[in-house]
Amino acid sequence: MIIITNMTTTTSTIAPYDRVTELKAFDQAKTGVQGLVDAGIQHVPRIFINQPETIPKAPTSIELPLIDLGSTDRASTVEKIREASKNLGLFQVVNHGIPLSVMDETLKGVRRFHEQDVETKKRFYTRDASNTVGHFFSVMAPLPPKAEELPEVCRDIQIAYSNHVLKLGGLLFRLISKALGLEPNHLGDMDCDKGLTFVGHCYPACPQPDLTMGATKHTDDGFLTVLLQDDIGRLQILHQNQWVGVPPTPGALVINIGDLLQMISNDKLKSVEHRVLANEKGPRVSVGCFFTTALVASTKVYGPIKELVSDENPPRYRETTVHDYAQYSVSKGLDGVSRLLHLKI
Repeated sequence: MIIITNMTTTTSTIAPYDRVTELKAFDQAKTGVQGLVDAGIQHVPRIFINQPETIPKAPTSIELPLIDLGSTDRASTVEKIREASKNLGLFQVVNHGIPLSVMDETLKGVRRFHEQDVETKKRFYTRDASNTVGHFFSVMAPLPPKAEELPEVCRDIQIAYSNHVLKLGGLLFRLISKALGLEPNHLGDMDCDKGLTFVGHCYPACPQPDLTMGATKHTDDGFLTVLLQDDIGRLQILHQNQWVGVPPTPGALVINIGDLLQMISNDKLKSVEHRVLANEKGPRVSVGCFFTTALVASTKVYGPIKELVSDENPPRYRETTVHDYAQYSVSKGLDGVSRLLHLKI
């Protein structure tokens, strides 16, 4: 997953225009949305104006699971993860082993990157999905880049935070394995925890937040996502056809199930649809760490886990490699239609 802008481009509802030309001009500038903000725009460019949302707004919030990974009652922890992953596709964790100081400095590092001068950032601007470092995007495992290839203003904290998340991921995959009724190392033995991509988001204050989105409705195409968000929030998940806010909880990380984990669990787990609202306040800073090996050359094939299928519950998906599914995901874009339909039997 490569993040190069912080507004989502969708089909506009305004008068027809040469959208492709305007998109190319924006892309060739290599300054991203932050460059537009720095230039003092007062109106959202038409290439970023969204279609009106037809899903009703949620009248109330729901209580999102907050799971204590430090609890000595492992059976209870596993059950809470199973219920949350099945019904919501998302939960929050505390006592996860990552110091608050590391989390805070990671957010500051991402902000420092985005607040650099344009010429410095242009070195990292790319739409090439084969690159392992982007704007601001880095593959941190299984083959991390050299330290000097990472942005100088945040490389140390990026490496430290990624190492913490890799360790946390190992624990989460063991707990999810048990939640599925499998041996604790099952998902780890499938290499679900081996690849990690670090994406640093910075959503500037938006002059017209009702016209656009930080990110439109989508699911994540990997196995699992670990999200660190600042106190502005604005993340929402789609639950029972209503958008529900995921307010920041101090010290907590948001964990959401990705497409590949839903697929190999044969729908026992749910890949959650989510979006990010634009906001007049900003910048909103967050870090998404995606467990995926999408950019690793591998012929390893994934399909529904044989222990989770039977004559009564046959496989619901075709097999695929992580790379092929990620390539399909990139080519499809964020059009609001589930990418897993591509694999449905």
